[in-house]
Amino acid sequence: MKHIFAPLSQLLRLSLLFFSLVFCSSNSYAQTIEIEDDRGHKVQFAKSPQRIVSILPSLTETVCALGHCQRLVGVDRYSNFPESVRKLQQVGGGLDPNLEAIVALKPDVVLMATSSRVAERLQALGIKVLALEPKTHADVRRILGKIGQLLEVKDAEKIWREIDTQMETTARTLPPAVKKLRVYFEVSNAPFAAGESSFIGEMLQKLGAGNIVPASLGPFPKLNPEFIVRANPDVIMVGQRGFASMETRPGWQAIRAIREKRLCVFTPAESDILVRPGPRMAEAVKIMADCLSKHAL
Repeated sequence: MKHIFAPLSQLLRLSLLFFSLVFCSSNSYAQTIEIEDDRGHKVQFAKSPQRIVSILPSLTETVCALGHCQRLVGVDRYSNFPESVRKLQQVGGGLDPNLEAIVALKPDVVLMATSSRVAERLQALGIKVLALEPKTHADVRRILGKIGQLLEVKDAEKIWREIDTQMETTARTLPPAVKKLRVYFEVSNAPFAAGESSFIGEMLQKLGAGNIVPASLGPFPKLNPEFIVRANPDVIMVGQRGFASMETRPGWQAIRAIREKRLCVFTPAESDILVRPGPRMAEAVKIMADCLSKHAL
């Protein structure tokens, strides 16, 4: 009998060892996260990163909207929402961050825009980088999904559904006269404008208003001021800083929006909401809708 049970015992031990190895291997594989960023780079993580540096405000807000603000250990100087991120270590601007400050924070990943110039230098230092730059509503939805995957949030799509529903609800509250309005949205006073193909232009379109800057000029073109005078918009949307010099620009007193005081001048806090393509886009649409309602013909 001993000769019979000995092989059975060995077989049982080998079977347990085999299944243990298979389970561990599959469990390890399940934890691996691979994300392709907007540069086309595939970045792998053995597990979901716990220490994150974000140097783009919209990405900072996305991490927090997905419920993982506590993983942020550093942000750029412009990330100021939600309130809790203001207490974090600042690592400079998004285009020219302080590399030493980032390295000292020992991040598992740095989130940044594709336009940032430091990705390769950080990678050379052994720091993983995800470059994700939302420019349209479709980008915001896609990036919510990618950061949701990174953070292992099961239903990141839910955030987008809520944003989209709120935007549609706001659009339905506007009077029909809004469709007659032609809008100039100034992003900065070079002047740079929000064109039809930008996420801001998409918000105007969702609200039914026209945009004097066609998609053919790009999302945020620098315009000749004479172009705006000739376009003669019905409504101008601008931040406080840009408005300070607007009325003194040559020829601009002839623009209907300025002549008839059809201007919406946004506070710095409102401007932050409006120019960040991320989780607060429904709030941005509400701000724009209030402006359009006030000036509807």
